[in-house]
Amino acid sequence: MSPSQEPVFPDYETETSQTSKLIKKFKETPFVPIGMGGFAAVVAYGLYKLKHRGDMKMSLHLIHMRVAAQGFAVGALTCGVLYSMFREYVVKPKE
Repeated sequence: MSPSQEPVFPDYETETSQTSKLIKKFKETPFVPIGMGGFAAVVAYGLYKLKHRGDMKMSLHLIHMRVAAQGFAVGALTCGVLYSMFREYVVKPKE
């Protein structure tokens, strides 16, 4: 590409990294990345506790881990929806 030509997709070329996309998503809806991080934390904790589950069956431990991870993700998404509703209907001035 010669220096005199403009890029075809200027927005795409400036925001191609995953980090910039995640930062943009975090600014738009902060509870989505929080839910993703919490999900990952619950899964990591469950895998860590897998060694020390005692006489609990593995399938039962995995079910508990799945329910906890899903609960955190659904809770974060619910908080995000409530936050966006609050921002849209309560904080935003009526026009």
